[in-house]
Amino acid sequence: MKVKNYVELQRALNSKEDLIEIYNSFTIPNSITLKKGKKLVGKNKDVLISFMNGEGIGLEGDNEIKNLAIQTSHKERAIFINSELEDLKDISLKDLTVTGVVQILTRGNNKFLNLNVENLDIVAADARGFVERPMKYGVIVYQGAFTIYNFNPSKDSEITANIKGLKIGRELSPVFGSGVFISGFNDEGGKVTVKELETKEIYSNGMIPTGQPNLITGAIFIVYGAHANKIVSNGVVKTYGNNDMVLDVWGVVDDWTTNEKVISYGSSGIGFVNFGTVKKFLANKAIETYGKGARGFNQYDGTINNATFYSIKTVGDGSIGMQFSKPVGEITITKSVETFGGEGETLVKGVIKTLKADGISVLEGAIIEKLFVGENIETRGDGVISFNIDGGEVKEFEIKGEIIAKGKGSKERNI
Repeated sequence: MKVKNYVELQRALNSKEDLIEIYNSFTIPNSITLKKGKKLVGKNKDVLISFMNGEGIGLEGDNEIKNLAIQTSHKERAIFINSELEDLKDISLKDLTVTGVVQILTRGNNKFLNLNVENLDIVAADARGFVERPMKYGVIVYQGAFTIYNFNPSKDSEITANIKGLKIGRELSPVFGSGVFISGFNDEGGKVTVKELETKEIYSNGMIPTGQPNLITGAIFIVYGAHANKIVSNGVVKTYGNNDMVLDVWGVVDDWTTNEKVISYGSSGIGFVNFGTVKKFLANKAIETYGKGARGFNQYDGTINNATFYSIKTVGDGSIGMQFSKPVGEITITKSVETFGGEGETLVKGVIKTLKADGISVLEGAIIEKLFVGENIETRGDGVISFNIDGGEVKEFEIKGEIIAKGKGSKERNI
């Protein structure tokens, strides 16, 4: 059914026609719902539908939205689930430019959904206002500009997803809250299985006050109950705020590759923090953090089987290059680990603590099966240790370059 204005759209939404083709850009006064089986498609790439009041498009199930620009207020949901159906079947979002949050959150009767996303560009969004927030390890997490959230606690409820070409925010104009947020209900129920997640540029800012100890975000956050088979980050991933993790895992990731830089600006940010299980991780470009207590890599819980980092650089007091507190497998740093800072405060599991910007820190409870550094471990701050074995164990260690400590009162090794 061809649609050129809001009156015709109302008629099409209530008709028996499954395909609704939008020919013109126009404004819609209030939220609309696509009934089960309906598809909303732009006739060309210049079609914008904007919503004056409240939210955008609610989906009942077995829906497709394609080839459109959709605009709501930044704080509103531009696309969301509005259904009591148990099986939402296939939902497809393709070739979309969106202002507002894309939230695929299932609850209540919703048990099954297969989501396919291709070429979704979220220009601006603010996801901080949504009350459903995971909590674990002493912290609460904001949802994201793009959210997949199975909020049904049933053990047999599952969302499966294939996501390609996902772009969020802009350089120096990030979305608010998390960027990509994918979560199950908890570790036991409400699963999400991501077959593939392929991203372009991701820019986010949690806008969290300095010193706030129990609130975090992630540019790409794989939360509990979520299992990602494959993640490929083809664009830069960057956060700008306090307590903003760039890459964060509480769930399971089989294979994650980053092909551009991973960068954090802001205190207590972390380039990559893992509380879950990561089987393979490959960073083909540098991980860099700038800010007090902003660490490069942390293994706080769970494990990582095999990880290769191109290089790690931190700039800020309390900003450790790499810290391990749990057993891991093989860790490779192709180039160097560098820190530029001394002692400072940082957020650790919901508590503000004082740490020193050591290069590599291996704490009690940590075992590294094999650690290889292609160039140097180097610290520039005062009173730090470049290679600090602090109660943990490195079974096999090889470094091609040097261990360097340039700061006053600093040490090269504690082993």
